[in-house]
Amino acid sequence: MATFLYKLGRSAFRRRRLVALLWVALLALAGVGAATAPTATSSSFSIPGTEAQRAFDLLEERFPGAGADGATARVVFKAPEGQKVTDPAHKAVVEETVAALKSGSDQIVSVADPYTAQAVSQNGSTAYVSVAYKVNAMELTDETREALKQAGHQAQGKGLTVEVGGDALQTMPETGAGEVVGVVIAGIVLVITFGSLVAAGLPLLTAIIGVGIGVSSITALANVLDLGSTTSTLAMMIGLAVGIDYALFIVSRYRAELAEGRDQEEAAGRATGTAGSAVVFAGLTVVIALVGLAVVNIPMLTKMGFAAAGTVVIAVLIALTLIPALLGFAGDKVVGRKQRKGAASEGDEKGEKPNGGTRWARFVIRRPVLVLLVGVLGLGAIAVPAASLEMGLPDDGVKPVSTTERRAYDMLSDGFGPGFNGPLLVVVDGDKAAADTTVSTIKKLEGWAAVTPATPNKAGDAAMITVVPKDRPSSVATENLVHDIRDATGDDVLVTGATAMNIDFSQKMNDALVPYLALVVGLAFLLLTLVFRSVLVPLKAALGFLLSVVAALGAVVAVFQWGWLGGLFGVEQTGPIMSMMPIFMVGVVFGLAMDYEVFLVTRMREAYVHGERPGEAIVTGFRHSARVVTAAAVIMIAVFSGFIGMTDQMIKMIGFGLAVAVLFDAFVVRMAIVPAVLALLGHKAWWLPKWLDRALPNVDVEGEGLADHVGGTGTEEKPDLVKV
Repeated sequence: MATFLYKLGRSAFRRRRLVALLWVALLALAGVGAATAPTATSSSFSIPGTEAQRAFDLLEERFPGAGADGATARVVFKAPEGQKVTDPAHKAVVEETVAALKSGSDQIVSVADPYTAQAVSQNGSTAYVSVAYKVNAMELTDETREALKQAGHQAQGKGLTVEVGGDALQTMPETGAGEVVGVVIAGIVLVITFGSLVAAGLPLLTAIIGVGIGVSSITALANVLDLGSTTSTLAMMIGLAVGIDYALFIVSRYRAELAEGRDQEEAAGRATGTAGSAVVFAGLTVVIALVGLAVVNIPMLTKMGFAAAGTVVIAVLIALTLIPALLGFAGDKVVGRKQRKGAASEGDEKGEKPNGGTRWARFVIRRPVLVLLVGVLGLGAIAVPAASLEMGLPDDGVKPVSTTERRAYDMLSDGFGPGFNGPLLVVVDGDKAAADTTVSTIKKLEGWAAVTPATPNKAGDAAMITVVPKDRPSSVATENLVHDIRDATGDDVLVTGATAMNIDFSQKMNDALVPYLALVVGLAFLLLTLVFRSVLVPLKAALGFLLSVVAALGAVVAVFQWGWLGGLFGVEQTGPIMSMMPIFMVGVVFGLAMDYEVFLVTRMREAYVHGERPGEAIVTGFRHSARVVTAAAVIMIAVFSGFIGMTDQMIKMIGFGLAVAVLFDAFVVRMAIVPAVLALLGHKAWWLPKWLDRALPNVDVEGEGLADHVGGTGTEEKPDLVKV
């Protein structure tokens, strides 16, 4: 592989104008496709294999249009203390609002008068108007949303408290300044690392081009492939981070080759053949982890994984082709002014002061037990909150109290009971008699506040029953009620609705987490055994990955579920952790963790194979790689942290989770626990059974075969994986 990439790097360097032109053309093509494509909508949400999904499908079949995915809104009215919404003056305001809503947009299907639709609370203090639309929330026009808001505002000034809930006000996630700040921080880190504006600009430029192509392609295909509105945001988050890092490793290696006296084309070829080989492997681990999300069998999660994986592939291809081409344009400007004057060198190898990586590695080797205990116990303590993980899907109840959606949610809970915002829809596959029997059975159970009479369809072969729980939608009592209804009724009775879908989705995520984790960890062990030709090194890497993931999940629970330091991260309302968060974090962090493992430990293996003692090999690995790995981790943390400023709760949570996961994995696991374990194991760390050594193919990630291919003498220094 290294030889092929060496040739690719040299070819891209020589044909730099053609390569750059091709990538610019791809960016323009993707941009045109995105600009001319219809606006992205919310992807259809389905959970194959669950009772809630079967009920929804039956509902679509027997009650055409009843399960339509058009947007909905609830305009909620609350009378002042001691008054009722049925008082003549207030009733006139409500009816005036109903009329205004009906004439407000041609996208409206129906507007229900609360006085005829039994939408007035028992004490008469609260009422709501239900509005149904022809299209989903993302396809509503600005005029339609404005008409909805205006109707509420007009009623607000006439003696009633009015708030608007439902998904009709939902818009695309807002992009805050956080992402820009993340990129700026990445640029500062690159300038500090390289000491050259040109060298710092190359990773940023290529990452932006890669993300531009990836996100534009997703936008262009969003409606064709039914991609969700958050898919492009997640692809941008991951694409920016890995795009900058992969380019960083190759540019670093190119600078090292120039420092050794090689000409620019040869340096570009060697950089692509050595660091590029590791980039291919690292990118492959990320892609496999993201594509592996398909095993969960949740279409939305699968599409998110494939879209993000596609952006990672683009980042790898750009690093292997566009970076060598741009290095050809930049020449020796990628080297800082001091280096060009020959004032800088490898300090530890010429009697100068050891760099930070060398000093840290020597400290760990002197006190491996202490470092190991502090690292493991520290992450273990942070992981404790993960034992209290509660998963769910977001609704208006987890939005900040400053939003009208949250205030409408609370008003409905106060007026109609906590369970009103999460009603259960029971679908009976049978005649009216079977439906009436089901109603009687449900009323014998505990935990319900209201059970409506059965509503049969036109054919009389199915019926709907609405059950309002006593408790809030995310409570254990409501979950128990769902299970009790299912246990007490036969196979021809199915429970669905947003609350039941949430329960089934969370259960499916729970059931899939362990198999997916086993798949990812097993894959990590296999791939790292192939690269490092060791059994204990991959085992240590996999266990370290598990520790960093659980610790990151504990931090997410502490902030977003318990509210610790919530104000610092802009968490205005705590609630359950999004059901897809743990499994998505496992997939992404696995790939990123293997990046650092490869770039750091491969250099140690190379030094060990060439005769250095285990402790010396650890120091060598840190001397050449620690600075670049540190810079890469800081950049990823900065990019992910930028998404914490997003208004979308899901994006905010994922950005925080990935940022702390990279922090724990890079600086605690890879930079502390890994060298401590390797120091304790000594020679045993690199042991591999002879039969397995013969069976495994030789994956030349370090570029060992380059010396013979380019006519090395055998006395020259062997190319490092990465070196600053």
